[in-house]
Amino acid sequence: MDAPLRVVIAEDSAILRDGLVQLLIDRGFVVTAAVGDAEELHKSVERDDPDVAIVDIRMPPTFTNEGLRAAIELRQSHEGLGILLFSQYIETRYAAELLAHDAAGIGYLLKDRVADVSDFVDALVRVGSGGTALDPEVVTQLMGASRRAASIAALSTREKEVLALMAEGRSNGAIADALVISEGTVEKHVASIFTKLHLPESQSDHRRVLAVLRFLDS
Repeated sequence: MDAPLRVVIAEDSAILRDGLVQLLIDRGFVVTAAVGDAEELHKSVERDDPDVAIVDIRMPPTFTNEGLRAAIELRQSHEGLGILLFSQYIETRYAAELLAHDAAGIGYLLKDRVADVSDFVDALVRVGSGGTALDPEVVTQLMGASRRAASIAALSTREKEVLALMAEGRSNGAIADALVISEGTVEKHVASIFTKLHLPESQSDHRRVLAVLRFLDS
């Protein structure tokens, strides 16, 4: 049996922080710490070595991007640490900045998403497993911004839909269910996306991650 996922929570709102702690404990996660600022987040990661950090983008003292800065620093200093960013608003530039080097083990959800517990837990597990989990509303805005890019513009409407779901971290089977098409059709669309984005087969690069990065970079 797999060991339970170890999670640290960095959220300045005591009510939301305590609610997350109880939600995760009730579902079998281990909460290593629940803190209210970036400094305490750094200390708790050093001390407890969690698998995933749930991080509010805006934290004390300025409530601008302290959480994001801490997340980027932790990704650089703690290889394999998953990061699930939390935000009240869609701030796509922050998502792109965190994903700039590697999308594996990264998530970005709006705080409202925690109300859908199954989706929230699924995203947390995905990030803890090295996957990518982007809020559908964030993906929608990123897709809108990307339409000016030549590489993305080369994709068909259906391929853009598939790529958007890939950016959310969905598997081919989940994409097929969402779009009501066969998994084989999804595989064909994914192969076409790789071709149009000039992502050749590679032994070292995960092309789904690279496709998401190309989507964000555009």
